[in-house]
Amino acid sequence: MRGRAVQLGPMLDAILERHHYPAPVARLLAEVVVLTVLLGTSLKFDGKFTVQTKGDGPVDLLVADFSTPENVRAYARFDQALLNKAIESGETEPEQLLGKGILAFTIDRGKFSQPYRGIVPLDGTTLEDIAGVYFRQSEQIPTRVRLAAAELFDRDDAGKPRHRWRAGGLVAQFLPEAPERMRQPDLHGGDGDTGSRPHGEDDARLEARSLVETIDADELTDPLVGTERLLFRLFHERGVRVYEPRAVFDRCSCSRDKIKGVLKGFSAEEIEASQEKRRNRRHLRILLDHLPLRAGRASAGRIVDTTAVRLARMAAPHPNLAGAEPLVSTRPADPRKNGAKVPAGG
Repeated sequence: MRGRAVQLGPMLDAILERHHYPAPVARLLAEVVVLTVLLGTSLKFDGKFTVQTKGDGPVDLLVADFSTPENVRAYARFDQALLNKAIESGETEPEQLLGKGILAFTIDRGKFSQPYRGIVPLDGTTLEDIAGVYFRQSEQIPTRVRLAAAELFDRDDAGKPRHRWRAGGLVAQFLPEAPERMRQPDLHGGDGDTGSRPHGEDDARLEARSLVETIDADELTDPLVGTERLLFRLFHERGVRVYEPRAVFDRCSCSRDKIKGVLKGFSAEEIEASQEKRRNRRHLRILLDHLPLRAGRASAGRIVDTTAVRLARMAAPHPNLAGAEPLVSTRPADPRKNGAKVPAGG
């Protein structure tokens, strides 16, 4: 048997708190981050491993990537209206939030090779089961994956209430020395299949899978139950070898050199147009600095919409911008107000 175990704490907090995700979305993204770290840390070369979901549920996009040797980033996109309905009806299980769609695993070795991508359907089962299907279809390795995420409410050193996220996971793979022991039971053949299977499940694999199935979600997320203690609980009769742990960090892959490379791809005309838009935005900020920022004012039993007042004032030339054209914002409404999230950098 070969496996990996992961427990995430402060790093996960940094990712989830950056966008203030609602609890159901945060929990789902946390599981994807754990799955990404479990599989990404097994890379034996410099590259990137990405897990991405695309579905028709309230959470239509989840993406997390691991860049060797230790960098992780993640992002979720969701529809606030659909999410509110799901919460009201109690449909907040991962498979209900994701809906039907695909789960993609991408391995990118760099610019000198083609990325490898494996795709499995989101069919209404859990992320654990879908990951197992991926390994069975792509690598033909018997694999069992366990994932869990939880909110922790406690107090800090000063005695103040504190809210934290914890997540953990474990992946166990059956890799015997004898190739014939890896043979798995055949899939059902459909109509006319009598149900007989010429190959049964290996006893050692059956034992390991049964032990992994006994893991409770609390054991994967409890700060007092470390990975070594958990592995000892599971495999103390057979024995287990634990290697040196590795740390992972919430880090974006953006860099000054990468941004320079992107800018080199633009023509002089495109750069000039971008600079003109930037100057216009600067003029707009100056105008807003000279306008009242009150959300509304009650007067004689009515509410004055100061947004319309600000737009009306913006349409007139400002004395501090002599000769400048009037500026009225024509940008659409901020998508974040409808529940969408904008990733921070990279």
